[in-house]
Amino acid sequence: MKYVVTAGLSHPAARLTRAVSDYVMQVYGVFCAELQKVRHDPVELFTRAVQPLLWLLLFGMVMLRVSGLAPAGMSYLDYLSAGILAQSVLFVAIFFGISAIWDRDLGILHRMLVSPAPRTAIVIGKALAASVRGMLQGGVVYVVAGLMGANLNLSPLNILGVMVLIGLGCGLFATLSLSIACIVKSRERFMGIGQLITMPVFFASNAIYPIALMPDWLKTVSTLNPLTYQVDALRALMINGAHSQFGIVYDFAILTVIAAALVLLSSRLYSRMVA
Repeated sequence: MKYVVTAGLSHPAARLTRAVSDYVMQVYGVFCAELQKVRHDPVELFTRAVQPLLWLLLFGMVMLRVSGLAPAGMSYLDYLSAGILAQSVLFVAIFFGISAIWDRDLGILHRMLVSPAPRTAIVIGKALAASVRGMLQGGVVYVVAGLMGANLNLSPLNILGVMVLIGLGCGLFATLSLSIACIVKSRERFMGIGQLITMPVFFASNAIYPIALMPDWLKTVSTLNPLTYQVDALRALMINGAHSQFGIVYDFAILTVIAAALVLLSSRLYSRMVA
């Protein structure tokens, strides 16, 4: 009798384990397929890093001469480094959705949608691939900031935290990009909307100046901007002596909740790409 009860309990557990394993493998399959695109065109990672590096090298060097932009005890280069790192992630991710439009035009998307893989597995796999791209590009910015003299915290745990934040932020904006692609469906409209979104999101954050210097209406917008929380946590983990304005745990929680909501939204919209 005891054996029968144990077997009855283990059977649902075995099915759950199998379902989770299948789901993970489906996510991994999409992830690997997306990374193949990076392997075929690795130069793209470095060309996309040019604009953030120009901000760091040119804008950062000029604004070093302006006092009052960075908190006391921190140089403006230190303050700016985390913001430009987040900007590089934003620039990678916000145009990621165009790959879904290309997939649709090449017939790849249709094959994905008729597969047994859940829509969430497809979106998460793509978001993870975007996160890896963001980490690789963010690493370039990180190294350049260090070479320029930024007071980087090189603790392994802090660097790991920075990499996780880069991945989380990149995944968040990549799923936002996928949602936009599912709605507009054309490359021309998508590129126009991507360019329209990028700079307002960047400037309405604490990436290049403190929230305290903003007018009241922009402070409100900034608190609704996920980039603000990414920059806040990046700065606290990345720079020696820096502190989080909102709390690192709070920053992570906000980014995680928004990313999860965008995964669900993008998953619901994904079928519209071929409609």
